[in-house]
Amino acid sequence: MATATTYGARDHARAQDGTRTEAMPVVPASAWPTPPCEAGHLVWAETVAGGNYTHKVLARGTELRLTDLKGDACAHVLLYVADRPWERLNVADTVKVQWNAYLGEGQLLLSDQGRVLASVVADTSGRHDALCGTSTLVRNTERYGDGTPQSDSPAGRELFKLAAAKNGLEPRDLAPSLSFFQGVEVRDDGSLDFTGSAGPGGSVTLRAEQDVTVLIANVPHPADPRPEYVSTPLEVLAWRTEATKPGDPLWEATPEARRAFLNTAEFLATRGIA
Repeated sequence: MATATTYGARDHARAQDGTRTEAMPVVPASAWPTPPCEAGHLVWAETVAGGNYTHKVLARGTELRLTDLKGDACAHVLLYVADRPWERLNVADTVKVQWNAYLGEGQLLLSDQGRVLASVVADTSGRHDALCGTSTLVRNTERYGDGTPQSDSPAGRELFKLAAAKNGLEPRDLAPSLSFFQGVEVRDDGSLDFTGSAGPGGSVTLRAEQDVTVLIANVPHPADPRPEYVSTPLEVLAWRTEATKPGDPLWEATPEARRAFLNTAEFLATRGIA
């Protein structure tokens, strides 16, 4: 189909209507073929290609499931309170307050205000990282020859910049991120072992405990020793449910968890949110 004229370009574009590719958002999300929730509750359904990014604002109580479809996805994640982006994921506090550097089911993702942004409510992968952050332009250029967003080997931080800009955020707002599906372990001497992926099909489910802006970059882990840029599709599904309440095992799991949830509840109560 000729695209040399405006009419030809229009007809070519319209001819793509309804085309499905391996990696793309599904709009509306309810059209997703196998929803993991009750009909009508799905609010986000997308497959993110390797070397790409996505973002969304999720309401409090929404559950977000990330799935490593082929075994080489790595979901680098940043979280911000939706209307207060200066309150954001603090990876150092997430590790320090919970006395645990290894993410998994039952862990909380904390802000620098001591409040819960999200809870990890399910995890079938177990290969995650709260220590290394994401890849950078300089490092990817050294390793792969390029790290710009338009290249074949985009860096996570460069993709985060694009996602941030679409949510009114700037590069200075990009704090260290968490990585899901590619892990590291700390040796006795303090150095790191890259543990890689648990294989295809692993998933992790987060529950938003406040309204949050989510930024995701699906790029290789910076500690991945392979010389090639290896990154496979990431499935992203989110659905409406309820935030964690007092008496829930997550709320009562540890004194630190209880305090973080109480901090969150107290803050929300002052804003008229039950």
